Amino acid sequence: MDETYDAIVLGTGLKECIISGMLSVSGKKVLHIDRNKYYGGESASITPLEDLFSRFGLDPPGEEYGRGRDWNVDLIPKFLMANGQLVKLLMSTGVTRYLEFKSVEGSYVYNGGKISKVPVDQREALASDLMGLFEKRRFKNFLIFVQEYKEDDPKTWKDFDPRKNSCLKMYEKFGLEKSTQGFTSHALALYRDDAHLEEPAYQTIQRIKLYSESLARYGKSPYLYPMYGLGELPQGFARLSAIFGGTYMLDKPVDEIVMKDGKAVGVRSGEEIAQCKQVYCDPSYVPDKVKKMGKVIRCICLMDHPIPNTNDAYSTQIIIPQKQVNRQSDIYVSLVSFTHQVAANNWFIAMVSTTVETANPEQEIKPGLNLLGPIKQKFVTISDYYEPVDLGEQSQIFISKSYDATTHFETTCLDVLEIYKRGTGGVFELSKIPEDTGDN
Repeated sequence: MDETYDAIVLGTGLKECIISGMLSVSGKKVLHIDRNKYYGGESASITPLEDLFSRFGLDPPGEEYGRGRDWNVDLIPKFLMANGQLVKLLMSTGVTRYLEFKSVEGSYVYNGGKISKVPVDQREALASDLMGLFEKRRFKNFLIFVQEYKEDDPKTWKDFDPRKNSCLKMYEKFGLEKSTQGFTSHALALYRDDAHLEEPAYQTIQRIKLYSESLARYGKSPYLYPMYGLGELPQGFARLSAIFGGTYMLDKPVDEIVMKDGKAVGVRSGEEIAQCKQVYCDPSYVPDKVKKMGKVIRCICLMDHPIPNTNDAYSTQIIIPQKQVNRQSDIYVSLVSFTHQVAANNWFIAMVSTTVETANPEQEIKPGLNLLGPIKQKFVTISDYYEPVDLGEQSQIFISKSYDATTHFETTCLDVLEIYKRGTGGVFELSKIPEDTGDN
């Protein structure tokens, strides 16, 4: 350990493993340390199932759950957008050679007391039960506008400049009702709140295009999920870093980030000190350099059936827009199953999550739990959500944000790319992307 590195990365959560891989590919000499014995940190996958029950202070699971080693349960499950930033990172860095993906079967939105398939093209808009006849036509015209819009071609703007006009103005131009605006913003554009309504409309158009392009890759939903769980992702990036010379140390205490003249110059573990120019880490390693921004509640649910009213899909995402349940933040529901090699045969793993708004978090996720049907076992966690107090440019300590309540990776990837840019002063160059990302 007593060497000099360009960067030391603390924690093997997904964000830190991605950053480590990116830095190594970029030619940096990287040391990666985790105080835990396992990869993944807060975003680990727990196996066998006995470890999950033990983690929550419960007696071992009964025989009905099958073999414990057949389970890989994500603590923070998230799906990948098939055409999103994380898939591009996976492909440009070559991490896909270590992973196999399966497409998620369904994408739904909660509206008016029931769940419905998210419509993404003209045909689905006209067939959707989310809208009345005239609203379907208006929504169809809106989707045509989005699909034909080109940022560099004003002819496609239809007398509406999305850079100068707000998202709300765009919705009003097409006469979309409030409920239509809600599922468009939250289930298609994947916004977490309504602040975007006053922001330039082109941002929402880009997000809807990403959803549509991701859906076009496989046709069932825009989402992908790795076989054997999300714990495979940190390990994939760790392998990448190792190939490019990165050094990994698990089960290694981190006693101090060594500072000189206000800048990080090393990391001490016991009597050993590794010198460096920069440190990258998750919030748990620098409690004095982060601020608590809120809490996130997550409920892992083990079930022996798919979610009702989803056409018996073995995997799916459901978004409950905030205003549908009189909240300020959305509720997210995800489902994966034995078909992804994360559960014993004929078992399913659902997750319900949201940003905590009241003193009774478990009551807040009830609308999501009510959609699931009978639940065999629940595991509830309430986690603090942290953000760094500064950008790290003075201290050269670059800190990731905690994982939010979303069940997709877009916000995670944006945080990683922003940290890389702050730390290196450059943008990570995504190489030419091949046509395929995995199996469907």
